[in-house]
Amino acid sequence: MASRTNAHGPAPRARRPAPDVRRRRLPMRWLLPSLLLVAMLAMLMLRGYVHSEILADHRIQPEAATDKVPDKILDGGPVIDTRGGRTNSLTVPDHRLVLTFDDGPDPTWTPKVLDVLKKHHAHAVFFVTGTMTSRYPELVKRMVEEGHEVGLHTFNHPDLSFQSTKRIDWELSQNQLALAGAAGIRTSLFRPPYSSFADAMDNKSWPVTKYIGTRGYITVVNNTDSEDWQKPGVDQIIRNATPKGGKGAIVLMHDSGGDRHQTVQALDRFVPELQERGYRFQNLTEALDAPSAHTQVTGLELWKGKAWVYLVRASDNVTDVLVVGIAIIGVLVFARFGMMLLLSALHARRVRRKDFRWGPAPVTEPVSVLVPAYNEAKCIENTVRSLMASEHPIEVLVVDDGSSDGTARIVEDLLLPNVRVVRQHNAGKPAALNRGLANARHDIVVMMDGDTVFEPATVRELVQPFADPSVGAVAGNAKVGNRDSLIGAWQHIEYVMGFNLDRRMYDILGCMPTIPGAVGAFRRSALERVGGMSDDTLAEDTDITMALHRDGWRVVYAEKARAWTEAPESVQQLWSQRYRWSYGTMQAIWKHRRALVERGPSGRFGRVGLPLVSLFMVLAPLLAPLIDVFLLYGLVFGPTQRTVLAWLGVLAVQVACAAYAFRLDRERMRYLISLPLQQILYRQLMYMVLLQSWITALTGGRLRWQKLRRTGVVEAPGAIPRQRTAQSGNDRRPVA
Repeated sequence: MASRTNAHGPAPRARRPAPDVRRRRLPMRWLLPSLLLVAMLAMLMLRGYVHSEILADHRIQPEAATDKVPDKILDGGPVIDTRGGRTNSLTVPDHRLVLTFDDGPDPTWTPKVLDVLKKHHAHAVFFVTGTMTSRYPELVKRMVEEGHEVGLHTFNHPDLSFQSTKRIDWELSQNQLALAGAAGIRTSLFRPPYSSFADAMDNKSWPVTKYIGTRGYITVVNNTDSEDWQKPGVDQIIRNATPKGGKGAIVLMHDSGGDRHQTVQALDRFVPELQERGYRFQNLTEALDAPSAHTQVTGLELWKGKAWVYLVRASDNVTDVLVVGIAIIGVLVFARFGMMLLLSALHARRVRRKDFRWGPAPVTEPVSVLVPAYNEAKCIENTVRSLMASEHPIEVLVVDDGSSDGTARIVEDLLLPNVRVVRQHNAGKPAALNRGLANARHDIVVMMDGDTVFEPATVRELVQPFADPSVGAVAGNAKVGNRDSLIGAWQHIEYVMGFNLDRRMYDILGCMPTIPGAVGAFRRSALERVGGMSDDTLAEDTDITMALHRDGWRVVYAEKARAWTEAPESVQQLWSQRYRWSYGTMQAIWKHRRALVERGPSGRFGRVGLPLVSLFMVLAPLLAPLIDVFLLYGLVFGPTQRTVLAWLGVLAVQVACAAYAFRLDRERMRYLISLPLQQILYRQLMYMVLLQSWITALTGGRLRWQKLRRTGVVEAPGAIPRQRTAQSGNDRRPVA
């Protein structure tokens, strides 16, 4: 077959369309929390570095031989110049004193030292560390403005004889960076940490001194040591600092590193006494009649220094905020635990008395059970059959909200008595509940989810509080039915501890925030008075509960009304559910915010219930990860032992509270084995969910209803298990 050609050669082959390769973007729900976490950790790392908690090296080199040190250095003065291959040393002329202060600036003692020097018109040299300069730049700026000289004393104060040349360069450059940001200068003066007289130079420190010279620095040691760091008393410090025979000297003192009140007092006497004897107190270049050691910094180097100082200050401020936050979360956590333990005990004691009655007679009238269902084909049969075993007379209304999987047909094919199916176009759960309410025949209405099963006694126990005419709604005891996975076990702990203990507490306080959608009952007249279920928020159960409180109805908790619900079995499903709950709760709080200033029942709920819900359900979970952030920081950078003990103390309180909750609900304690892991991993997930909810709320975003994937694995306790098909069995997925 002839090949296709043209005047310009072979015809080009037809190109295949490029595959539609789309770059996968990190979802915003992960990106924003991750960026915030990285920024927070970066600030903590920066603070740890500046506070010498990271990269700090406290080793001190023992004395070594001196045979490699030139004699003119050992016998020379305290100023050593090894720049350009030189090996020179200088001494200070007679009757001139150079006061030097190491390890500062210190926010307490450096200002006092500067005040004394200014009082007596004396100059000095301050050998500052980069860590302290970064934290207190205004003090370094004051030193320069008042005519003092500043020298480098490294960034983290390590013994440089242990360090590589790369680390030495880093210590110098970081120190210069901090100095540029603080005072806009560079300096050519350097004093090694742990240095002494020139005759103490040895084979370990001399190579460092030579290398320092190649970097353009003059090394300054001392020849008069006040030994003020030993706090020998003011008189002794003065004697130690006074040179003999009118000679000049470089005097070593300290303005940081501890209590320096003796140094300040000695200085205030020492300077005027020696001035009267003809001594002049000058900085180093003044005493040596040399050009200033300072060089002005401009341009990019200056802005880099200013940016560094700004970031250090920001890291300190962020850390201070985090400390306040962890203090707040500590107060909230322990306050909540204390209230839950005390008030739940009061609740249990009250409702478990043998003579306890909700009213003069038990409630025996029939009730309507509403089951809103959207694509619940895998669960709806178990749900309806569990209701058929009810010990209380009921009618069941399954409201099919436009399901596309045959949910309504499954219920109709069961041919069960007192079970009706109401069909509607997909309009959402609130609309389905209102449709069921309009078709209900009885004055008490029970609401449940399409993936939930009731025990035979659930409805009877749930409606008994309506014997009290002031009760408008009752919250049941929702339990996780699929607790055999790790996520399921974590949610089981959360339901028993976080939800049911909370409901006991809120019951006593009279401000129950939420009737769970899985198991709740309402007085029909109460619902009609507040306008029925609203679709203003994504948490219609929280919204209606708050509306009932504001209308003056009591909302109580029935611990024996147990319902078994299918919790999400993957991280994605859990995220979707909790995102909706969290955002919906924020919407409900905002919707009912006027209750804070209203009178009567609405005001009582607004000034008690809304603050508690905001603190315990919104603020506390948002701040809770700070505990783990500080745990990680403390484990890596110390103090490790105290950090671990503090975290274990918080965990012990949580375990005690959870154990008490499990005992109240008569649950097996073995699930608490996973509690420590839940506190580390599960809390971070809830934190990111809540953070995304905050972002959605603050940016004005809207969240649509999200349908969770169901498996139909939850059945009524004690019921005969329904034979499941292979297809339904394969729908169950492991934890993601």
